[in-house]
Amino acid sequence: MIRKPSRQQVFTLLIEVGRTAGDGLPEGATGAALMCYASGVDEAEAVRETVAILKQADLAPLDVSGYGTLEERLAEGHDISDEEKALMQRALDENSVIVAQMTPFFDK
Repeated sequence: MIRKPSRQQVFTLLIEVGRTAGDGLPEGATGAALMCYASGVDEAEAVRETVAILKQADLAPLDVSGYGTLEERLAEGHDISDEEKALMQRALDENSVIVAQMTPFFDK
């Protein structure tokens, strides 16, 4: 049986991570939020692949929030920069996960 290839899309994901040994987060950080662009045939696949990659990088994913595809975000009125669109295109071209931003959390 020959399967027709599915169309890859890029999904915007916000992943909260906790601390693990060797995670590379700044000293004193309690965790971080990672803004990622991940390719997949659907959002569930993009989430699975992103979580697997983050675990391989010694990060501890705790929660994932999905913000949809570029088209879905534009339809919701999100303002998306050319730089952000370029990172999304790179994720699609490379069939990869791009970590676009990392914001560490600190308890005060």
